[in-house]
Amino acid sequence: MGDKLPESRILFKTYRPNIRWWICCLALLASGCGAPPWNNPYPRDEVSRAVFFSSFSERPKFLDPARSYSSNEWAFISQVYEPPLQYHFLKRPYQLVPLTAAAMPEVIHYDAAGRRLPADADPARVASSEYRIRIRPGIRYQPHPAFARAPDGGYRYWPLSEGDLAGRYTLDDFPERDSRELSAADYVYQIKRLAVPANHSPIAGLMSEHIEGFAEFAKLVQARQKQDRAAGRLWTDLRPLRMRGVKTLDRYTYSIRIRGVYPQFIYWLAMNFFAPMPWEAERFYAQPGMAERNITLNWYPVGTGPFMLTENNPNLRMVLSRNPNFHGEAYPSEGTEAQRRAGLLDDAGRPMPFIDKAVYSLEKEAIPRWNKFLQGYYDSSGIASDSFDQAIQIGANGEASLTPEMREKGILLDTAVETSVFYLGFNMRDPVVGGRPGDPQDQARARKLRQAISIAVDWEEFISIFNNGRGQAAQGPLPPGIFGYRAGRQGLNPVVYRWRDGRPERRTLAEAKRLLAEAGYPDGIDPATGNALILYYDTAQSGPGSKSLLQWYVNQFKKLGIQLVVRTTDYNRFQEKMLKGTEQIFSWGWNADYPDPENFLFLLYGPNGKVEHHGENAANYHNAEFDALFDRMKNMPNGPRRQAVIDRMVDIVRRDAPWLFGYFPKGFSLHHAWYHNALPHLMANNTLKYKRIDGRLRAQKQKEWNQPVLWPAWVLLALLVLTAVPAVRDYRARERSRAR
Repeated sequence: MGDKLPESRILFKTYRPNIRWWICCLALLASGCGAPPWNNPYPRDEVSRAVFFSSFSERPKFLDPARSYSSNEWAFISQVYEPPLQYHFLKRPYQLVPLTAAAMPEVIHYDAAGRRLPADADPARVASSEYRIRIRPGIRYQPHPAFARAPDGGYRYWPLSEGDLAGRYTLDDFPERDSRELSAADYVYQIKRLAVPANHSPIAGLMSEHIEGFAEFAKLVQARQKQDRAAGRLWTDLRPLRMRGVKTLDRYTYSIRIRGVYPQFIYWLAMNFFAPMPWEAERFYAQPGMAERNITLNWYPVGTGPFMLTENNPNLRMVLSRNPNFHGEAYPSEGTEAQRRAGLLDDAGRPMPFIDKAVYSLEKEAIPRWNKFLQGYYDSSGIASDSFDQAIQIGANGEASLTPEMREKGILLDTAVETSVFYLGFNMRDPVVGGRPGDPQDQARARKLRQAISIAVDWEEFISIFNNGRGQAAQGPLPPGIFGYRAGRQGLNPVVYRWRDGRPERRTLAEAKRLLAEAGYPDGIDPATGNALILYYDTAQSGPGSKSLLQWYVNQFKKLGIQLVVRTTDYNRFQEKMLKGTEQIFSWGWNADYPDPENFLFLLYGPNGKVEHHGENAANYHNAEFDALFDRMKNMPNGPRRQAVIDRMVDIVRRDAPWLFGYFPKGFSLHHAWYHNALPHLMANNTLKYKRIDGRLRAQKQKEWNQPVLWPAWVLLALLVLTAVPAVRDYRARERSRAR
């Protein structure tokens, strides 16, 4: 056996590894002082490049443009797919412009005999309308395996057997890629896909009402698919199947024919539903074994847009990378002087896109997402209610601004009034608030009651208390950004407001009480009972979180001496009451499907009444003049004549007050100083191409805001040294003693 080690040697061996470990830590700490932040979740080289960093909270389920209709899905596929039209990035009201189309569609009207009519023909004479769309030559698809060719000229990855798919689990496992030119037939193919029952397109029902032959095609393709399945074929080629209303006229031109006149159809041509689909892609994904591997259109979109989805890992991150085949597009040059001052025209005429990649990380919780934004790891952010006070301060005049903490970081605030309306509605079928049918005198009484309540219910206060100031009191049914909306004094609702000192001022409570007395309810007393007038508010809101909101409504009516009784119920029961017209007062909201006044004014159109016609006119409002003007307005092109008709319609509903017009919600978003062209757009979804990132500034700020906290490590090191010194001194003394 070897000699036993002296106690002093054992002591040294015990401390020596620890000392070495701390020396390594010291070296590591020293080396990190000038390095990028240790907690940076991204590769070092990406931070300083033109890469956009953001997050998503919910896995996109459908990326197939025939099926997808959710905003979290469109955030991705709108960067990949290109319908023929898009919204101008800077213009307000929102305006359609060509995207892949060479020009705006030519619209041709025909009568029942098939004769062409003039453009200004009476809509009653129009039996069908044809939209002719010519696309620009030279546009190419992103590189994709579906287009890859074998040496013999056939398709490299068609047909594939189950065995050929061995070891292939993602699209990256098909390394050979190719492309081809976009054609008009690709747009026709996609419209046919909308009608395929198996695709479950959410707009199939609506399109069957408008596009000629759509419903018949759905039956035809269903029968053909049944035959193909019986023969063992998983893919049904739609090219030889004819849809009567959709035709390819030549390589770059196609047409869509709809029944009668439907001017709002043009807005659908800016949606992903009408983006092109190459038949090769659908055939590629239809092969046996693909769906089991999630190699489908719902996982890997194929388009001509500025970006392509290069990583789809919904449990971690989604990545959009620049499409090397993108046809190019210039940043818009037309804008307002205010937009110029804000720097939104600094890139005018420059080729897009400006970024090379967009990285979206899964972030399910609001607080980690907010903290990473403050650290500079996300380029933009919304504002959750928990973070609102940290980010925003409301001034004495009700205006929102950034807190000093946000301004110190150079963070910028973007606000935009949403194309939505929230209102309190009266059931016009109710005899108390709507008046007895056929009795003009009683209807006049009810109108004054509604006008008085319209003045008393203070929506500015509601916005301040319940929305953190995020909203704009409505002067009518049309929100900003929609043609027909009037701003300033021109847009004033004279029933509820007066113009004073350059802004609208709500009329006084005394004026409201005067109207109430004229309605037969002096001081809110119902002459039939001698007690306070009782009105009923029906709602599906319940629970502790709604208590303060509902009490606020009660207090607003109490200002007039009216007793508001809140009747809460579950949503299904509430819906039933709305359909039967047994409610009296209710609250409702509407989000625009497309930026046209028809999409809001139809909410007050008599033939769209909820009870009689199961439409979206929840107030069951009917005014003969308004309805006649609506029929005229909905088919008119935007212009002074249409504006005049809309002005009269809005005046009518202001006077009749079937709604308390409520407010237009206002969206708040934040972005860092290195993120440029951050203009909110409430209609367009393909806005990634406009974003510009200053990566060098971002890297600098991330380093500045994320300095490592090293003092605990230094303290621990010092303690170790202090505890090691006596042991080292004792060891050296023992060694000297042995030497003597």
